[in-house]
This record gives sequence, structure tokens and C-alpha cells, in this order.
Amino acid sequence: MPEVETSRDGAVLTITLTRPEVLNALNAAMHAGLAAALKEAARDPELRAVVLTGAGRGFCVGQDLTEFREAPGDIGERLRSTYHPNVLAIRTLEKPVIAAVNGAAAGAGLSFACACDIRIAADSATFVPAFINIGLVPDSGGTYFVTRLLGPARAFEWLSSGRRLTAAEAHAWGLVSEVVEADALPQRAAELAAELAAMPTRGIGMTKRLVDHAWAARLDEQLEREAQLQAAATETEDFREGVNAFLEKRDPKFRGA
Repeated sequence: MPEVETSRDGAVLTITLTRPEVLNALNAAMHAGLAAALKEAARDPELRAVVLTGAGRGFCVGQDLTEFREAPGDIGERLRSTYHPNVLAIRTLEKPVIAAVNGAAAGAGLSFACACDIRIAADSATFVPAFINIGLVPDSGGTYFVTRLLGPARAFEWLSSGRRLTAAEAHAWGLVSEVVEADALPQRAAELAAELAAMPTRGIGMTKRLVDHAWAARLDEQLEREAQLQAAATETEDFREGVNAFLEKRDPKFRGA
């Protein structure tokens, strides 16, 4: 069985991490499979939304420590060559990425979930910033994304405690937007992805870029960036369709173009 499997339903690509026997712990082959799947999503204009999930009882519990023990190498270089490209691929993908957190999300698995645009969780899911529990610091964007999701004070408290959050706690904190029964998660993720895939994909991608830049931008910089991307948005077919549909009092049919 490959470490990463993809399936397609119309304009939605589902990427499933498939090492269920180790709760989808990350190894070199899984990184390669994830990179290939994200590249497929970026290259195919017919794909307009992505779901990232895990097989079995886990979403992803971070680095496979067996692989690390057998060939530790330079951890900084390991991060730069495998983890970082996949985190950046999620953020630079100008299509919405939904993390369907079906089970434990720990360590770098938590970081990957937080790198996605939207997180929904099964009621059985758990969230653990496990780095500190083995004397490490958060990586793979963990400090970046968790700080933006929770704020600096709560992010520091949580990341430095290693505390396990239930799905209900994660929802109360704003870490996930929705919690559903475990059996209903795949269907709910598919519904949400289909809704997003029917939206103006270029507009969503540019909104993603704007939100990512907004955190550290000066107001004048963000205003200029909005003006530039708004000008680009008015050149899309979906803008013309949206205006025509509004004037004709009908539902728009966006094509992602």
C-alpha cells in the first residue's frame, strides 16, 4: 500500500495519509507522496478544492521516531528538505485545503492540520503539541500557525505544556471550525469541499494570499495589495459570471476561471 493515496470526486481531490498501523507517522516516503499529491492539485485546473485526512484512527502523529532513531542525520536539514516544502505547498496552493481531522493530530501532524485553510474534526479527534514532551520545540510551522489561530498567550501556554485537547476543546478554542460524529466526517468534508469547489477558485486563491500577508502588513501595504488583486479578479470569467448572474437574478455558475 502506498503511504499516500489520492481520490477524485469531480473538482475535489482527497489526499489520504495511509500508514494507519503507526497513526500515519511521517516518513520519507509519505513526504514524497504528499508532495506529489499537492503538485497534482496545483497543476490541474479542474481540481478546485482539496481534503487532507488520515486512514484509520489517526490523522497524523508527526515524525516516525523509528526512522529518526535509525537515521537521525541533521534534523534541520530534514525539516528543510521534506517538511518545509509540503507546508509551503499547502499555503501557496491557490485552492482551499480542508483538514478532515479523523483522529490524533500530534507534533508535525498538528502543524500540517493548522497549515490548512479550514479544519473540521471528528468528535474522536485529539490535538497534541507533542514536541515539548520529548524535549523539542514546535516545527513545521507549528508556532506560526498556532499563534495566528489562538493568539500569542494561549499558543505559548499550550505549546509549552504539551496538553492534549479533545475535539470539543479545540472547537471552543477556535482551532477547528466544526466537530461532527466520526462516521459523518468523510461525508461532511466532501460536502464542504464541494461547496468551496463551486466557488470562484481564483478569488478564493487571491483571498488566501491576502489573508496570509495581512498579519504582518502595514495598512497602506495591504490596501495596495488588495487593489492589485482586485484588479486581477475583475479580469476573471468568474467575476463576469457573478455580475451577470446578479443582474439576471439567477444563481451563478462559477468555473474557476
